[in-house]
Amino acid sequence: MTPRKQLVGLDIGSSAIKLVQLRESKGRYILQKFGVKPLEPEVIVDGTVMDEGRVVSAIRELFDETGVKNKQVAVSISGHAVIVKKISLPPMPDEELEGQVKLAAEQYIPFDINEVNIDFHVLPADLSGDKQTDMAVILVAAKKDKINELTELVKGAGLTPMIMDVDAFAIENMHAINYPMAQDETTALINIGASVMNVNIIRGGASLFTRDIPLGGNRYTEAIQREMGMSYEEAEESKRVGKGRDSGEGAMSAVMNSMNGEVASEIARTVDYFKTSAANAELDRVLVCGGVAQAKGLIQQLGDRMQIPVELADPFSEIDVTGSGMDPDLLADLAPSAAVGVGLALRAVGDR
Repeated sequence: MTPRKQLVGLDIGSSAIKLVQLRESKGRYILQKFGVKPLEPEVIVDGTVMDEGRVVSAIRELFDETGVKNKQVAVSISGHAVIVKKISLPPMPDEELEGQVKLAAEQYIPFDINEVNIDFHVLPADLSGDKQTDMAVILVAAKKDKINELTELVKGAGLTPMIMDVDAFAIENMHAINYPMAQDETTALINIGASVMNVNIIRGGASLFTRDIPLGGNRYTEAIQREMGMSYEEAEESKRVGKGRDSGEGAMSAVMNSMNGEVASEIARTVDYFKTSAANAELDRVLVCGGVAQAKGLIQQLGDRMQIPVELADPFSEIDVTGSGMDPDLLADLAPSAAVGVGLALRAVGDR
Protein backbone atom coordinates (compact mmCIF):
# COMPACT_ATOMS: atom_id res chain seq x y z
CA MET A 1 0.00 0.00 0.00
CA THR A 2 1.41 3.39 -1.03
CA PRO A 3 1.88 5.73 1.96
CA ARG A 4 -0.26 8.84 1.95
CA LYS A 5 1.56 12.05 1.07
CA GLN A 6 1.39 14.20 4.17
CA LEU A 7 0.73 17.91 3.94
CA VAL A 8 2.75 20.44 5.92
CA GLY A 9 0.71 21.88 8.78
CA LEU A 10 0.88 25.69 8.73
CA ASP A 11 -0.80 27.40 11.67
CA ILE A 12 -0.94 31.17 11.05
CA GLY A 13 -1.80 32.71 14.42
CA SER A 14 -1.97 36.27 15.69
CA SER A 15 1.29 36.04 17.64
CA ALA A 16 3.27 33.42 15.71
CA ILE A 17 3.32 31.13 12.71
CA LYS A 18 3.90 27.45 13.46
CA LEU A 19 5.03 24.79 10.99
CA VAL A 20 4.77 21.02 11.53
CA GLN A 21 5.89 18.29 9.15
CA LEU A 22 5.07 14.65 9.93
CA ARG A 23 5.78 11.37 8.18
CA GLU A 24 3.67 8.25 8.52
CA SER A 25 5.52 4.96 8.89
CA LYS A 26 4.11 1.56 9.87
CA GLY A 27 0.98 3.05 11.37
CA ARG A 28 2.84 5.65 13.42
CA TYR A 29 3.64 9.30 12.86
CA ILE A 30 7.18 10.69 13.03
CA LEU A 31 7.98 14.35 13.58
CA GLN A 32 10.35 15.57 10.89
CA LYS A 33 10.25 19.34 11.35
CA PHE A 34 8.74 21.82 13.77
CA GLY A 35 9.33 25.55 13.70
CA VAL A 36 7.92 28.74 15.19
CA LYS A 37 8.25 32.26 13.82
CA PRO A 38 6.98 34.98 16.22
CA LEU A 39 5.05 37.91 14.75
CA GLU A 40 5.09 41.48 15.97
CA PRO A 41 1.82 42.39 17.76
CA GLU A 42 0.70 44.82 15.04
CA VAL A 43 1.00 42.32 12.14
CA ILE A 44 -2.23 40.40 12.81
CA VAL A 45 -4.75 42.13 15.08
CA ASP A 46 -7.83 40.22 16.31
CA GLY A 47 -7.53 37.83 13.40
CA THR A 48 -7.23 40.57 10.77
CA VAL A 49 -4.00 40.68 8.77
CA MET A 50 -2.65 44.24 8.92
CA ASP A 51 0.71 43.60 7.22
CA GLU A 52 0.45 41.00 4.46
CA GLY A 53 4.07 41.43 3.42
CA ARG A 54 5.37 40.60 6.88
CA VAL A 55 3.23 37.46 7.10
CA VAL A 56 4.41 36.27 3.70
CA SER A 57 8.07 36.90 4.56
CA ALA A 58 7.66 35.15 7.94
CA ILE A 59 6.24 32.07 6.22
CA ARG A 60 9.14 32.02 3.76
CA GLU A 61 11.66 32.44 6.57
CA LEU A 62 10.08 29.57 8.48
CA PHE A 63 10.34 27.22 5.51
CA ASP A 64 13.93 28.30 4.86
CA GLU A 65 14.98 27.88 8.50
CA THR A 66 13.39 24.44 8.87
CA GLY A 67 14.53 23.23 5.46
CA VAL A 68 11.07 21.95 4.53
CA LYS A 69 10.82 21.35 0.77
CA ASN A 70 7.19 20.20 0.54
CA LYS A 71 5.15 23.20 -0.64
CA GLN A 72 1.71 21.60 -0.21
CA VAL A 73 0.15 22.82 3.03
CA ALA A 74 -2.93 22.56 5.21
CA VAL A 75 -4.07 25.77 6.90
CA SER A 76 -6.99 26.69 9.14
CA ILE A 77 -9.23 29.52 10.28
CA SER A 78 -11.14 30.38 13.45
CA GLY A 79 -12.85 33.28 15.18
CA HIS A 80 -15.47 35.50 13.57
CA ALA A 81 -14.59 34.20 10.10
CA VAL A 82 -16.18 30.80 10.72
CA ILE A 83 -19.33 29.47 12.34
CA VAL A 84 -19.74 25.85 13.41
CA LYS A 85 -23.18 24.70 14.50
CA LYS A 86 -24.85 21.37 15.17
CA ILE A 87 -28.25 21.15 13.47
CA SER A 88 -30.93 18.44 13.28
CA LEU A 89 -32.51 17.30 10.03
CA PRO A 90 -35.01 14.55 9.23
CA PRO A 91 -33.51 11.44 7.63
CA MET A 92 -33.04 11.78 3.87
CA PRO A 93 -31.03 10.25 1.01
CA ASP A 94 -27.47 11.47 0.58
CA GLU A 95 -28.27 13.07 -2.76
CA GLU A 96 -30.79 15.40 -1.07
CA LEU A 97 -28.68 16.24 1.95
CA GLU A 98 -26.42 18.94 0.50
CA GLY A 99 -29.34 20.99 -0.77
CA GLN A 100 -31.21 20.71 2.52
CA VAL A 101 -28.14 21.68 4.54
CA LYS A 102 -27.70 24.82 2.45
CA LEU A 103 -31.37 25.72 2.95
CA ALA A 104 -31.06 25.14 6.70
CA ALA A 105 -27.86 27.18 6.82
CA GLU A 106 -29.76 30.35 5.96
CA GLN A 107 -31.56 30.09 9.32
CA TYR A 108 -28.38 29.74 11.36
CA ILE A 109 -25.72 31.82 9.60
CA PRO A 110 -25.67 35.57 10.38
CA PHE A 111 -23.93 36.31 7.08
CA ASP A 112 -25.22 36.63 3.54
CA ILE A 113 -25.32 33.01 2.39
CA ASN A 114 -23.60 34.06 -0.85
CA GLU A 115 -20.63 35.35 1.14
CA VAL A 116 -19.77 32.03 2.81
CA ASN A 117 -18.55 28.57 1.86
CA ILE A 118 -20.70 25.82 3.37
CA ASP A 119 -19.50 22.39 4.44
CA PHE A 120 -21.09 19.74 6.65
CA HIS A 121 -20.52 16.41 8.36
CA VAL A 122 -23.17 13.90 9.48
CA LEU A 123 -22.60 12.62 13.01
CA PRO A 124 -22.96 8.93 13.92
CA ALA A 125 -26.47 7.80 14.89
CA ASP A 126 -25.67 7.57 18.61
CA LEU A 127 -24.83 11.29 18.57
CA SER A 128 -28.09 12.21 16.85
CA GLY A 129 -30.20 15.34 17.19
CA ASP A 130 -33.11 16.31 19.39
CA LYS A 131 -35.35 13.46 18.22
CA GLN A 132 -34.34 9.82 18.13
CA THR A 133 -34.95 9.70 14.38
CA ASP A 134 -33.20 12.97 13.51
CA MET A 135 -29.87 13.20 11.73
CA ALA A 136 -27.31 15.31 13.57
CA VAL A 137 -25.25 17.41 11.18
CA ILE A 138 -22.26 19.62 11.93
CA LEU A 139 -22.64 22.71 9.75
CA VAL A 140 -19.57 24.80 8.95
CA ALA A 141 -19.79 28.21 7.27
CA ALA A 142 -16.62 30.17 6.52
CA LYS A 143 -16.50 33.68 5.08
CA LYS A 144 -15.20 33.67 1.54
CA ASP A 145 -13.20 36.87 1.98
CA LYS A 146 -11.23 35.37 4.89
CA ILE A 147 -10.63 32.15 2.97
CA ASN A 148 -9.43 34.14 -0.03
CA GLU A 149 -7.20 36.31 2.18
CA LEU A 150 -5.52 33.29 3.76
CA THR A 151 -5.22 31.52 0.41
CA GLU A 152 -3.49 34.52 -1.17
CA LEU A 153 -1.07 34.83 1.76
CA VAL A 154 -0.05 31.20 1.41
CA LYS A 155 0.27 31.45 -2.36
CA GLY A 156 2.28 34.65 -1.95
CA ALA A 157 4.83 32.64 0.02
CA GLY A 158 5.18 30.20 -2.89
CA LEU A 159 3.06 27.47 -1.31
CA THR A 160 -0.01 25.53 -2.45
CA PRO A 161 -2.92 25.43 0.03
CA MET A 162 -4.49 21.98 -0.34
CA ILE A 163 -6.83 21.99 2.66
CA MET A 164 -8.63 24.76 4.53
CA ASP A 165 -9.57 23.44 7.99
CA VAL A 166 -10.99 24.92 11.19
CA ASP A 167 -8.73 25.28 14.26
CA ALA A 168 -11.14 23.35 16.49
CA PHE A 169 -11.27 20.40 14.09
CA ALA A 170 -7.50 20.36 13.63
CA ILE A 171 -7.16 19.95 17.39
CA GLU A 172 -9.76 17.17 17.24
CA ASN A 173 -7.49 15.35 14.75
CA MET A 174 -4.54 15.87 17.09
CA HIS A 175 -6.56 14.37 19.95
CA ALA A 176 -7.60 11.30 17.94
CA ILE A 177 -3.97 10.34 17.28
CA ASN A 178 -2.49 11.20 20.68
CA TYR A 179 -5.30 10.08 22.99
CA PRO A 180 -6.66 6.86 21.43
CA MET A 181 -7.81 5.43 24.78
CA ALA A 182 -9.96 8.49 25.46
CA GLN A 183 -12.20 8.26 22.39
CA ASP A 184 -15.21 7.03 24.40
CA GLU A 185 -14.93 9.91 26.85
CA THR A 186 -16.63 13.27 26.54
CA THR A 187 -13.71 15.69 26.40
CA ALA A 188 -13.53 19.46 26.14
CA LEU A 189 -10.61 20.50 23.95
CA ILE A 190 -9.63 24.08 24.79
CA ASN A 191 -7.19 25.92 22.53
CA ILE A 192 -6.19 29.33 23.89
CA GLY A 193 -4.46 31.40 21.24
CA ALA A 194 -3.37 35.01 21.24
CA SER A 195 -6.75 36.49 20.32
CA VAL A 196 -9.24 33.60 20.20
CA MET A 197 -10.08 30.65 22.44
CA ASN A 198 -11.54 27.58 20.67
CA VAL A 199 -13.77 25.21 22.64
CA ASN A 200 -14.59 21.86 21.02
CA ILE A 201 -16.46 19.23 23.02
CA ILE A 202 -16.10 15.77 21.51
CA ARG A 203 -17.15 12.17 22.12
CA GLY A 204 -16.53 9.07 20.07
CA GLY A 205 -14.27 10.94 17.70
CA ALA A 206 -17.03 13.40 16.76
CA SER A 207 -17.64 17.02 17.65
CA LEU A 208 -20.73 17.66 19.78
CA PHE A 209 -20.35 21.39 20.32
CA THR A 210 -17.94 24.14 19.32
CA ARG A 211 -17.56 27.78 20.22
CA ASP A 212 -14.93 30.43 19.52
CA ILE A 213 -14.48 33.03 22.27
CA PRO A 214 -12.69 36.35 21.58
CA LEU A 215 -10.36 35.99 24.55
CA GLY A 216 -6.73 34.92 24.58
CA GLY A 217 -3.13 35.62 25.43
CA ASN A 218 -3.21 39.20 24.23
CA ARG A 219 -5.57 40.03 27.08
CA TYR A 220 -3.02 38.64 29.57
CA THR A 221 -0.25 40.68 27.96
CA GLU A 222 -2.29 43.90 28.02
CA ALA A 223 -3.22 43.39 31.69
CA ILE A 224 0.40 42.75 32.68
CA GLN A 225 1.62 45.81 30.75
CA ARG A 226 -1.04 47.98 32.35
CA GLU A 227 -0.69 46.74 35.93
CA MET A 228 3.06 46.09 36.03
CA GLY A 229 4.35 48.90 33.78
CA MET A 230 6.15 46.48 31.47
CA SER A 231 6.97 46.55 27.78
CA TYR A 232 5.18 44.14 25.44
CA GLU A 233 8.22 41.82 25.34
CA GLU A 234 8.58 41.77 29.14
CA ALA A 235 4.87 41.09 29.59
CA GLU A 236 4.95 38.22 27.08
CA GLU A 237 7.76 36.53 29.00
CA SER A 238 6.25 37.24 32.39
CA LYS A 239 2.90 35.63 31.66
CA ARG A 240 4.70 32.33 31.07
CA VAL A 241 6.77 32.33 34.26
CA GLY A 242 4.30 34.36 36.31
CA LYS A 243 6.89 36.69 37.83
CA GLY A 244 7.34 40.43 37.70
CA ARG A 245 10.58 42.17 36.79
CA ASP A 246 11.81 43.44 40.17
CA SER A 247 8.37 44.01 41.54
CA GLY A 248 6.92 41.66 44.09
CA GLU A 249 5.56 38.37 42.88
CA GLY A 250 2.35 39.18 44.74
CA ALA A 251 1.37 41.87 42.24
CA MET A 252 2.04 39.58 39.29
CA SER A 253 0.13 36.74 40.96
CA ALA A 254 -2.86 39.03 41.36
CA VAL A 255 -2.83 39.86 37.64
CA MET A 256 -2.44 36.22 36.63
CA ASN A 257 -5.15 35.05 39.03
CA SER A 258 -7.53 37.67 37.66
CA MET A 259 -6.93 36.69 34.04
CA ASN A 260 -6.98 32.96 34.80
CA GLY A 261 -10.30 33.51 36.54
CA GLU A 262 -11.70 35.30 33.49
CA VAL A 263 -10.64 32.46 31.19
CA ALA A 264 -11.95 29.80 33.59
CA SER A 265 -15.29 31.60 33.86
CA GLU A 266 -15.71 31.76 30.08
CA ILE A 267 -14.90 28.06 29.75
CA ALA A 268 -17.26 27.14 32.60
CA ARG A 269 -20.09 29.18 31.06
CA THR A 270 -19.56 27.50 27.71
CA VAL A 271 -19.57 24.03 29.27
CA ASP A 272 -22.70 24.86 31.28
CA TYR A 273 -24.46 25.93 28.07
CA PHE A 274 -23.42 22.66 26.42
CA LYS A 275 -24.76 20.67 29.35
CA THR A 276 -28.17 22.34 29.15
CA SER A 277 -28.46 21.74 25.40
CA ALA A 278 -27.23 18.17 24.98
CA ALA A 279 -28.18 14.73 26.27
CA ASN A 280 -25.59 12.72 28.22
CA ALA A 281 -23.69 15.95 28.62
CA GLU A 282 -21.38 15.29 31.57
CA LEU A 283 -17.72 15.94 30.83
CA ASP A 284 -15.02 13.41 31.66
CA ARG A 285 -11.99 15.64 31.21
CA VAL A 286 -10.62 18.90 29.84
CA LEU A 287 -7.48 19.17 27.71
CA VAL A 288 -5.93 22.62 27.32
CA CYS A 289 -3.51 23.66 24.58
CA GLY A 290 -2.27 26.84 22.92
CA GLY A 291 0.41 29.24 24.08
CA VAL A 292 -1.61 30.48 27.05
CA ALA A 293 -2.17 26.95 28.34
CA GLN A 294 1.12 27.30 30.24
CA ALA A 295 0.13 30.51 32.02
CA LYS A 296 1.09 30.01 35.64
CA GLY A 297 -1.83 28.69 37.70
CA LEU A 298 -4.33 28.36 34.85
CA ILE A 299 -4.61 24.57 34.78
CA GLN A 300 -5.03 24.39 38.57
CA GLN A 301 -7.58 27.21 38.66
CA LEU A 302 -9.59 25.65 35.84
CA GLY A 303 -9.52 22.27 37.59
CA ASP A 304 -10.75 23.83 40.83
CA ARG A 305 -13.57 25.52 38.92
CA MET A 306 -14.62 22.50 36.82
CA GLN A 307 -14.13 19.77 39.44
CA ILE A 308 -13.03 17.29 36.77
CA PRO A 309 -9.55 16.36 35.51
CA VAL A 310 -7.92 19.23 33.60
CA GLU A 311 -4.63 18.53 31.82
CA LEU A 312 -2.13 20.25 29.57
CA ALA A 313 -2.45 18.63 26.14
CA ASP A 314 0.62 17.01 24.60
CA PRO A 315 0.26 16.92 20.79
CA PHE A 316 3.42 14.79 20.53
CA SER A 317 2.53 12.13 23.12
CA GLU A 318 2.03 9.40 20.48
CA ILE A 319 4.35 10.87 17.85
CA ASP A 320 7.98 9.80 17.51
CA VAL A 321 10.01 12.99 17.97
CA THR A 322 13.47 11.44 18.29
CA GLY A 323 14.48 12.18 14.71
CA SER A 324 13.35 15.80 14.63
CA GLY A 325 16.72 17.14 15.78
CA MET A 326 15.03 19.39 18.33
CA ASP A 327 16.16 19.76 21.91
CA PRO A 328 13.70 17.66 23.98
CA ASP A 329 13.26 20.35 26.64
CA LEU A 330 12.57 23.04 24.03
CA LEU A 331 10.10 20.78 22.22
CA ALA A 332 8.29 20.02 25.48
CA ASP A 333 8.10 23.74 26.23
CA LEU A 334 6.67 24.56 22.80
CA ALA A 335 4.41 21.51 22.52
CA PRO A 336 1.12 23.03 23.77
CA SER A 337 1.32 25.70 21.06
CA ALA A 338 1.82 23.03 18.37
CA ALA A 339 -1.62 21.43 18.68
CA VAL A 340 -3.24 23.08 15.65
CA GLY A 341 -0.12 22.57 13.53
CA VAL A 342 0.03 18.88 14.42
CA GLY A 343 -3.64 18.44 13.60
CA LEU A 344 -3.11 20.08 10.22
CA ALA A 345 0.04 18.04 9.52
CA LEU A 346 -1.98 14.85 9.98
CA ARG A 347 -3.87 15.71 6.80
CA ALA A 348 -2.74 14.25 3.48
CA VAL A 349 -3.14 14.85 -0.23
CA GLY A 350 -6.61 13.69 -1.26
CA ASP A 351 -8.27 14.28 2.11
CA ARG A 352 -11.59 16.07 1.98
